[in-house]
Amino acid sequence: MNQEIIAKAEAAIAKRALVPNEGSCANEGYCTVTTIDENGYPTSSTITASKADGIRRLVFGSTLNSDRVNRIKKCNRACVCINSDEYHVSLVGTIEILTDPQSKQDAWYDWLKEYYSGADDPDFCALHFTTERYNLYFIDGEMEDSGTLPKE
Repeated sequence: MNQEIIAKAEAAIAKRALVPNEGSCANEGYCTVTTIDENGYPTSSTITASKADGIRRLVFGSTLNSDRVNRIKKCNRACVCINSDEYHVSLVGTIEILTDPQSKQDAWYDWLKEYYSGADDPDFCALHFTTERYNLYFIDGEMEDSGTLPKE
């Protein structure tokens, strides 16, 4: 496990997660979540991370009755990709749907007011992604690493 490249990946993820107290993300790169559909095919969608704990955990907000959440209910294996012209971060793990008030509040950010009445909206849920393995690549310095995160 290369700590230098993991630190770079954590900084890249932090740029894609919400900027504290601003309710918006840095304007670079994309974040996608890939889940498995009912026919066994991968399906990706662009999403904003509400929170990040390094490369280990990411939190997203979503619609409880969406296709994405219905796919997760059937298969909780997922991949999160965060990339830009300078890097590619691919995280593989599991994703869980949470509807308790604290988890929903953790996933909430002001921009979501366009879609929901608030964090307590019955159609709003939190998605908690936990990384099991990763593949990281940075053009700067041609740094690359892949591996498995130790269990906590």
